[in-house]
Amino acid sequence: MYRWVNPPVTPLMIIRLFGQKMEGKELKMEYDWVDIDSISTYMPQAVIAGEDGYFLYHNGFDWDAIAQAQEYNKTHKIKRGASTVSQQTAKNVFLWPDRTWLRKGLEVYFTFLIETFWSKERIMEVYLNVIEYGEGVYGVEKASQGYFKRSAKKLTMDQAATLVACLPNPRKWNPAIAPSIMFSRKAIILRNMYNIGPQTLDKHPYSEVRGKKRR
Repeated sequence: MYRWVNPPVTPLMIIRLFGQKMEGKELKMEYDWVDIDSISTYMPQAVIAGEDGYFLYHNGFDWDAIAQAQEYNKTHKIKRGASTVSQQTAKNVFLWPDRTWLRKGLEVYFTFLIETFWSKERIMEVYLNVIEYGEGVYGVEKASQGYFKRSAKKLTMDQAATLVACLPNPRKWNPAIAPSIMFSRKAIILRNMYNIGPQTLDKHPYSEVRGKKRR
C-alpha cells in the first residue's frame, strides 16, 4: 500500500511520543510530508554519498559491507553496522528500534518487500520523509525548516551534507548541538558527493534493473 500511500505515522514516532509522556516532556511530533520533486537533489546525493554508496545497484542488502562489518566487530567493542537505505526505510516505516533477532528478521522480510514492489525513487522518498532529525522532528522538510529556515527544495549541497552527517545519532548530533565528530563526517560526505556527482534515481522496480553492475 505504501507504494502509493504516504505513511501517516511510523512506530518510532509513536514510541517517541510515549517516551516523552513518560518523561514528563511536552509532546512533540513535527512531520510534514513532501514529494521527492520538492526535495533538493543534493539530499539523495548526500544520502548515497554518506549512507549507502551502492543504493541504486543492490537488492536491499550490501553483502560486502555486511562481511566487512562482521570482521570489524570481532575485534572492536563499538560495533559497526551495515544497514542500507532500504533496510533503514523498512525499519523506520514498519518496525521498532531494537537489536533482537526477531526485529532483524522482520527487517529482512520488509526490506525484500519494498525492494520488490517499490522503485528506488520511492524508497528514497519515503526514507527522506520519515527519518528522525532531532527530538520529535521527522523528515527532511521539518529538519530543513527548523535548522536552516528554508524548504527542503532549497537546501544547498553543504546543508544536505550537514543533515546526512546527523543521521548516526540525530537526537544528539544535529546542526543546533553538533559535536566536532559530526563536522568530520560532513567533510567526508561532501568529498564523496563531489566524487559521485549528481544521482538520477531509478524510477523502476529493482527487478527491472537487476542486471546493472556496481560502479
